[in-house]
Amino acid sequence: MSLFPKIAHFIRFCAKKSVPLRGVKQRAMAKKKILFINQEIAPYVPDSDMSLMGRALPQAMQEKGHEIRTFMPKWGNINERRGQLHEVIRLSGMNLIIDDTDHPLIIKVASIQSARIQVYFIDNDDYFTKRQMAVDEMGEDYPDNGERAIFFARGVLETVKKLRWVPDIIHCQGWMSAVVPLYVKTAYHDEPSFANTKVVTSLFTKSLKKDLGQNFKKCVTFREAKAELLQQYSDNFDFEELGKLAIDYSDGVILADKEVNKGLLKYANQKKVPVLDYQEDFADAYEAFYDQIYPDSE
Repeated sequence: MSLFPKIAHFIRFCAKKSVPLRGVKQRAMAKKKILFINQEIAPYVPDSDMSLMGRALPQAMQEKGHEIRTFMPKWGNINERRGQLHEVIRLSGMNLIIDDTDHPLIIKVASIQSARIQVYFIDNDDYFTKRQMAVDEMGEDYPDNGERAIFFARGVLETVKKLRWVPDIIHCQGWMSAVVPLYVKTAYHDEPSFANTKVVTSLFTKSLKKDLGQNFKKCVTFREAKAELLQQYSDNFDFEELGKLAIDYSDGVILADKEVNKGLLKYANQKKVPVLDYQEDFADAYEAFYDQIYPDSE
């Protein structure tokens, strides 16, 4: 059984009653700044375990008194008018070079009124606006999904720098955010915004069908994220290799589904990364895990 029915019930309950998520309690630990980098967030994309958690978790942490920021890609199937998205001019305008090509970074924002959550969207015509999510209209993985993940990761981190906001915890959810841990610990390690940041990665059942192509390693190389750091991974960079990359540079791993990739779970245990098992009542457990990764004394 997945979390889907339970989280969906929580969200409907909160929207109707305008009250915090059930299970969210007052806490004694110090307030943290938590950056959520999500592949999917409901209601902007169809309901799934990932999209519902993408909405419910930031809401839960905000209700507990933590300061949050939330990002996701501006997928082509998102209705901007219905979602009331608008561009943030002061944050847009940067070009990110990937595979020797300039790609304009566009930042949009919208609010989930019932949850009192603001969501930032990473947009680009080539990678997102004119595309669906992971697969095209024929159900095939986009061959440049790796480049899209790289653009998304760098776009989020550059935008957080512009916001002059310093997260204590970065929580990555979905393969689209899997490059973030590498960049935080290498390319952006000396940036004041991320120098002391801890990274948590959630593992979900949802995966990619095809690999990211032999060009992925070349494209992901950036600043201190040197090519030699990627030598240990297969040249055919598939979903499992991408997960290993995220685990290697994360300070903690969360099993967000009951049935996650067994190879990735085994890998996390071998690397002795702290792992939080699947939790139906996630709010208190996730908060305690954040405190384990980033104790109040830090």
